[in-house]
Amino acid sequence: MKSKSSFRLYGTLAVILALLVGSTVRAQEVVRNITHIAGDVYRFQNNAHYSVFMVTSEGVIATDPISVEAATWLNEEIRQRFNQSVKYVIYSHDHWDHASGAAAFPEATIIAHANAIPYIEASDQPIELPDITFTSEFDLRLGGKHVHLYYLGVSHSDNLVYMVFPEEKILFGVDAIAVNRLPFQDFEGTDIDGLIGAMYALQQMDIDIVAPGHGELGTIEDIVAHRTYIESLKDQVTALIRMGRTDAEIMETIKMPQYSGWGSYNDWQQMNVRGMITYVKEHYRF
Repeated sequence: MKSKSSFRLYGTLAVILALLVGSTVRAQEVVRNITHIAGDVYRFQNNAHYSVFMVTSEGVIATDPISVEAATWLNEEIRQRFNQSVKYVIYSHDHWDHASGAAAFPEATIIAHANAIPYIEASDQPIELPDITFTSEFDLRLGGKHVHLYYLGVSHSDNLVYMVFPEEKILFGVDAIAVNRLPFQDFEGTDIDGLIGAMYALQQMDIDIVAPGHGELGTIEDIVAHRTYIESLKDQVTALIRMGRTDAEIMETIKMPQYSGWGSYNDWQQMNVRGMITYVKEHYRF
């Protein structure tokens, strides 16, 4: 088992390397921005990935660091813009493209779902082990502000955390939610029934703004629309399998053109169908 200190050392070396290759990163025209969402909550963009952070009088609560380079940039921007340091980092889940790079926040306490630990320990990416874990819900308070963390069961992963900033009525939901965009590719590793159930639970929350880990901001109505798409796809695939249709016939039949205006429709629509066929056949008897 890797020790916490070994992760800290590896992470620190990674941060140093990121600084040394900064000119190379800039040459690749990386897109990084900070935008205000509401109240004291801001959104950080690193190319196609997004995280959020909240500024308080006692420091900053950050979420997914995304990468060593991204977190190094964000840490400096927070110091310059807000004269604060990052006190907490919350992982949405263990996947390396969201959880890497927390060593760039040397003062931060890291929080994650308990199920994330074995994946982080097995990873060859610069992902710091969490200092605090939880299994169901966790309320993090700092400087008179707070963020509530929810685990709603297995969905996109078995350790996906949804984060709600109650004063601003913002939900940060990574990889399980998309706004006006199809689900990612073929649902690899996703418990689709668990994902649908999680979205039903999210719909009941007192939220005005939905901030996905990829793409544009939305509202509760966008969660409903995303869930409706997935349920409709699942129902159509299931019905055609019961009719004895082949995989090729199912893919040819299910096009769902009413969603052609959503992002990635041309690239992922057939991948969505293929992934749903695999899921339904693996989880249901016919």
